[in-house]
Amino acid sequence: MPIQFTTLSENTAIRMGLLAEWGISILIEADDHKILFDTGQSFSAAYNAIVLGIDLSQIDNIVFSHGHADHTGGLLPVLKMMKKQVEVIAHPDIWAAKYAKRSEGREEYIGVPFPREEAESLGASFHLSKEPVWLSENIVTSGEIPMVTEYEKVDPILYVKERGELKPDPLWDDQAIFIKSEKGLIVILGCAHRGIINTLRHAQKLTGVESVYAVIGGTHLMSASPERMDLTIAELLSFGIQRLGACHCTGLPASAMLAQTFGESFFFNNAGTCIKL
Repeated sequence: MPIQFTTLSENTAIRMGLLAEWGISILIEADDHKILFDTGQSFSAAYNAIVLGIDLSQIDNIVFSHGHADHTGGLLPVLKMMKKQVEVIAHPDIWAAKYAKRSEGREEYIGVPFPREEAESLGASFHLSKEPVWLSENIVTSGEIPMVTEYEKVDPILYVKERGELKPDPLWDDQAIFIKSEKGLIVILGCAHRGIINTLRHAQKLTGVESVYAVIGGTHLMSASPERMDLTIAELLSFGIQRLGACHCTGLPASAMLAQTFGESFFFNNAGTCIKL
């Protein structure tokens, strides 16, 4: 089964002519399906698709990893280029009023930056589910990810507003995509807000596949403590991962540590990166 991943949007770009923007969007081609995982923050994914010669009208499904603007904000430009009806799979909580509380105490809205009705008018049909959704025989969304490790926590600056009051956001909408391949599991991450190790363990349990061949995407290690980094790296090594493509919210210091640990198995997943497995 040929599998290909093309990163359409990320914080950095691999070459001239491509736009870099905080966020992520990855085109997944597997099992005769084309799935767009997240859409970046604004128009970078749609623009880079043109530069890379990718026809977005061929996409079968769009999956949102969670309801933050840097993962959902590019949906409208993508829909305008697709010019057709498309199913958007996500957790119901993507529509929650999501905020970040900055160090100076300022509240910043970071949720989906457009009304649902506008996306639907452009062809989006939302399939909202807390449970895993099988897109093909070998491709499944994670659904809600249990938090089982003691050292992985949701970022404390993230909140959801309910009845005018800010409450810590448990990020139940944080999802990944799992692909069963001949070489083992391939895990595509959005931000891994609920923990990369929690996500990988959930992938094994959900799919019944123990071997983890590749992990690609945001790992949310940019603010991880030294202790959390050590524990995370030790666990990642125990999975026997052969390809590790970190990006977005991983952060450069954490990426450098992963690169040093995993050597040739590591790559930085910039916008424009195309991986065939």
